[in-house]
Amino acid sequence: MKKISLLTLGAALIAVPVLAAPGGARADADGNGVLTRAEVQAGATAMFAKMDANGDGKLDRADRAAKRAEMQAKAFERFDANKDGQISKAEWDQHAADRAAKRAERGEKRAEAGEPGKRGPGMRGHHGKRGGHHGMRGGMMKADTDGDKAISAAEFQTAALARFDAADANKDGQVTADERQAQRAAMKEKRAEWRAKRAAPAATPAN
Repeated sequence: MKKISLLTLGAALIAVPVLAAPGGARADADGNGVLTRAEVQAGATAMFAKMDANGDGKLDRADRAAKRAEMQAKAFERFDANKDGQISKAEWDQHAADRAAKRAERGEKRAEAGEPGKRGPGMRGHHGKRGGHHGMRGGMMKADTDGDKAISAAEFQTAALARFDAADANKDGQVTADERQAQRAAMKEKRAEWRAKRAAPAATPAN
């Protein structure tokens, strides 16, 4: 029976986010649906500490490698049902079936609640190559203002507050759910424009 090694599994399954966007809805510490600057700062600090795997005060390739290794190990553990250090085709297939069942269950719950699906055709989410964190990689690396290929805690927090300020449409020092939704819609529109420009055929030079 065909076996899958840890390294092969890691290459096949894991697409690790370089950086998660700081100051998102999860930073809403009191759960009132409104983000304040203080909450965003605290959330960014906590997220930075979590992502700084080696504790050297910066986010760089070493942290990404450590996170990737951690996620690969966890994924392998989930697949390796009998804990023999290898993954059989049966284990692989079972895991795929379990994931499909969970997706179907979530879809049914959203349908019952009258919510639209969150992932349409052509979208691959966090682990795919079209959307998710691959697209986030370039955006968050813009936080590297000094160009040293690493992001310090100060740069990370500055990026978080910049996102907050951009979303705070009425400049009242807080971001509501409506303002976050408006920001997401604006970003979605910009991505659509960018894709349209990329898809447009190049102009034929005049003779």
